Amino acid sequence: MTSLELQPASSRAVEQTEQIENYGSKTDIDLVESAGAGRAATYEESLAARLPKAHRDYLLERHGTLNLDPIPGMGPADPYNWPEWKKMANLILVAFHACMGTFTAAGIIPAFADIAAELGCGLQQASYLTSLQIAILGGAPLFWKPLSNRFGRRPIFLLSLICSLVCNIGCAKSTTYASLAACRALVAFFISPASAIGSAVVMETTFKKDRAKYMGVWTLMITLGVPTGPFIFGFVTYRAGYHWIFWILAMINGGQFILYLFLGPETRFVGSGVDRPVANWKTEYLSLRRIDPTPMTAYEFVHPLTMARHPSIVIPAIAYAMVFLFGNILATVEVPQLLQEKFGLNAEQLGLQFLGLIIGSVIGEQMGGVLSDLWMSRRGKRLGRNAEPEFRLWLSYFGFAFSIIGVIVFLVCTQESASGHWNVSPIIGTAIGAVGSQLVTTVMMTYAIDCFPHEAGSIGVFITFVRQIWGFIGPFWFTPMFTNVGVAPSAGIGAALIVGASVIPTIFLQWRGRFWRQQDGE
Repeated sequence: MTSLELQPASSRAVEQTEQIENYGSKTDIDLVESAGAGRAATYEESLAARLPKAHRDYLLERHGTLNLDPIPGMGPADPYNWPEWKKMANLILVAFHACMGTFTAAGIIPAFADIAAELGCGLQQASYLTSLQIAILGGAPLFWKPLSNRFGRRPIFLLSLICSLVCNIGCAKSTTYASLAACRALVAFFISPASAIGSAVVMETTFKKDRAKYMGVWTLMITLGVPTGPFIFGFVTYRAGYHWIFWILAMINGGQFILYLFLGPETRFVGSGVDRPVANWKTEYLSLRRIDPTPMTAYEFVHPLTMARHPSIVIPAIAYAMVFLFGNILATVEVPQLLQEKFGLNAEQLGLQFLGLIIGSVIGEQMGGVLSDLWMSRRGKRLGRNAEPEFRLWLSYFGFAFSIIGVIVFLVCTQESASGHWNVSPIIGTAIGAVGSQLVTTVMMTYAIDCFPHEAGSIGVFITFVRQIWGFIGPFWFTPMFTNVGVAPSAGIGAALIVGASVIPTIFLQWRGRFWRQQDGE
């Protein structure tokens, strides 16, 4: 019996629920209620009690409880029944793979001056090598998602890494701006799958009670890729030259490929209606055949964009994209122009300026992931049922506040600092903004997937698309804004945009979200 998502959002889930109800009896439910030491059985336990006895016994032996959402199938072939070490190894690989997308895009930031000098282009033109990848990272997953649904996640990830390795070697050997830009574009296209369909992998392997925590690991790694790339490659650029950035990236891709071969099993589990008593090692690690026979249509390649019709998805996407723009993109892309020129920093010193973003992102994830799950769990226990997804949104307001404060501190302190004398205050601002950005990231992504769990893959692709395209556009108007308005006054524009595009829509979402979900047929 295949895994059952308790929110019957798809016809398949409804059919499975009806099948389970055919097994049930009042006696079964009484067994669960009596096992609860006097408390009423939860909805999950009541639904699980309708399963065949052998299935219930298996779940109790494997998980120690029937209070599971979704209810796994019977047997280790279902990823929900994998050992924790196997789930974590796979999740770490996918999260690191997602990190490599933004890590690769931002990694050359400390080398902008060296690239401009060697290739005979301006500093602004050199920055387009990062902007180009930001845009492609947003659009490319539209191509990869349908393929991963048919052939599985594992083959796509392996293809992604081997092609990225080859293209990074091409970057290292490039001698002209055009050839470097072309190779960078190909790298972004091939490295992009995990940054979007990683949400589907999390959904396919973790239970709802832990979803924010594990979703947070994936989103944190995407966020950390932005500052960690320039932080590390600042040293590389200064000590060995910028060409070594691409050689190191190629080596990392090769290492990932080898680890995936042994620790990255297939998570796309298409049940056949027959439970498998043992895991099929060949299916998980060796199979490269099509695992879903459903015919592929052209519509599937644009289906993620149709998520824009759901307010419970498009509002979190826009709110998150605006916060990410000012909390991460602004504090990353503009550092060379704002801080390097003002303080006279070399590539190595420039890389150190991204330490604030790294620290802030890690702190923010503790609030957005672990605290978010605890927040929802306590609410559920108080109500005696699953908490409404909108209750999670309360935590996002802390993220908005931190983001606004961080933008103000960063830009105001940058303008007020004396030229030629380094000041830590702008970096404190980026750290505060990163706390808010990461908190909002995890909360908004988890909320959207909680509302439409059967669309986890499409939601990841859509939100990534919105974030990356908005992040691509931003750097084109940052510089004119600083020139015409001033660096410090621009903080007011950033704060106003976050309030207008993130805070106010989230208030409406929290008020009307349940009604909108019911209208959408959740």
